[in-house]
Amino acid sequence: VLVLNKMDLADRRRQPVSQLRQQGCSHVVFTDCQRDVNVKKIVPMVAKLVADGPRYHRAESSEYNILVIGVPNVGKSSLINSLRRLHLKKGKATAVGGEPGITKAVLSRIQVCEKPQMYLVDTPGVLPPRLGDVETGMKLALCGAIHDHLVGEDIMADYLLYTLNKQQQFGYVQHYRLDQPCDHIEPLLKHVALSQGRTQKVKVLTGTGDVNMMMLNYPAAAYEFLRDFRAGRLGNVTLD
Repeated sequence: VLVLNKMDLADRRRQPVSQLRQQGCSHVVFTDCQRDVNVKKIVPMVAKLVADGPRYHRAESSEYNILVIGVPNVGKSSLINSLRRLHLKKGKATAVGGEPGITKAVLSRIQVCEKPQMYLVDTPGVLPPRLGDVETGMKLALCGAIHDHLVGEDIMADYLLYTLNKQQQFGYVQHYRLDQPCDHIEPLLKHVALSQGRTQKVKVLTGTGDVNMMMLNYPAAAYEFLRDFRAGRLGNVTLD
């Protein structure tokens, strides 16, 4: 079962269901674990697939053991907690966070359903050793699958602005109260830094001694831009 989480942040007009089915993914579920949207579809779908498939030496076992696998920061732990909320009326069983690497190791089985008796195993996020191209890496970084500092917030912000403009997603214009869309990242980051008060104190050497000056913090403004995108404040965007 392919679970595409965070549907609340995606562009509903760009759902690649037919393309995924051509690639062999016939069981696709779009979910939003913040509001538990469509999460109830997963257990019946998994139970039917297991029941219809060969059980071999597990034929006498009534419990199902399911493994959750995906790239970092797509909401695997949130999905487990959402299933527990819906089926067991219980709280969090695994830690979640808005950055990659929260789950460090394979955890013990976590029960998520009573009927059928189903257990899930959470796993750390996995990525291929080599990415196909630079653009794929940039998209993964924008979604938080790769730590920001490994790519550079300024580079990611520049690529994000390019992508938003290319898709004519101008939600950032309204959000930051700009007069018109920007083609260059510097004036946008300057506006964000000024409006959000992102400044830093720097020491400047002069002929009469050191002088402390307040300068705009462009890396902080770039991080603010990325954070607004990931929170959906710039509109619903699908990068692919």
